[in-house]
Amino acid sequence: MTKQFVEQSLVLIKSDGVARGLVGEITSRFEKIGLKLMGIKMVQVDEGLALKHYGANDEWYENIGIKVREFYEKIGYDPGEDFSQLPNRAIGQMVQKWNVDYLTAGKTVAMIWQGVEAVKIIRKIVGSTYPSDALPGTIRGDFSVDSPFNSNIENRSVYNLVHASGKPEEAKLEIDLWFKKEEICAD
Repeated sequence: MTKQFVEQSLVLIKSDGVARGLVGEITSRFEKIGLKLMGIKMVQVDEGLALKHYGANDEWYENIGIKVREFYEKIGYDPGEDFSQLPNRAIGQMVQKWNVDYLTAGKTVAMIWQGVEAVKIIRKIVGSTYPSDALPGTIRGDFSVDSPFNSNIENRSVYNLVHASGKPEEAKLEIDLWFKKEEICAD
């Protein structure tokens, strides 16, 4: 394995995946592809950690607000006058609260996986953020049926079973947030 392409990524099996007994199934998918487990623990996430994980700023709030509006427009759904009058920032803050509530709802399994282009490989295995868009054969495509439409109507986060780092830089920050150095196995 060429060291320069080896990277680590954070994967969280969220409370719905833990409660449904999918930890082994999800973990085995990463093992079967050849990734190496470097750290694992089960935690009850508190609000402080969840807020740090979903650490939003004004740009994030604005972008999420825009994405939510675009989604509603795309499907031709009127979310109602009260919601439509909210600024993008307020919509983004609402989504952050939903994400925090979801992450703190029950036990979460946090893992560090290592391998060649681990971040990209894991994102492929996990599938689209929205399970309703995820392809069969991916974790979200095989084990979840939730959609942003359902979650927004019910004022909650999309139940998508797992979190996977989006970029190598993000993975480094997330690993530092979730794991102490002594909790990570040496290569």
